[in-house]
Amino acid sequence: MHRILSARIDDSIYRKIKDLSLKMHASPKAVIEKAIDLLGKNYQEASKSDIFDETCGVWNRKETPAETVSNIRAMFNAGMKRYER
Repeated sequence: MHRILSARIDDSIYRKIKDLSLKMHASPKAVIEKAIDLLGKNYQEASKSDIFDETCGVWNRKETPAETVSNIRAMFNAGMKRYER
């Protein structure tokens, strides 16, 4: 599915996109898509982010599961009683 994106860009950037589209025999849309794809790949390589490393250990908590459930249930019950008459 294609989406419409509207953005103000500098005239020099517009001319670069237009020139590249003529040289590459591609549409301006294809030039922008390719540029964004390359930028994303370069960013991933530069940051060397690994989803496992970023999320490893998120399940480790200082409280027990029973304490977590108890705290959540207490907050839920407090919220339900807030508007009681």
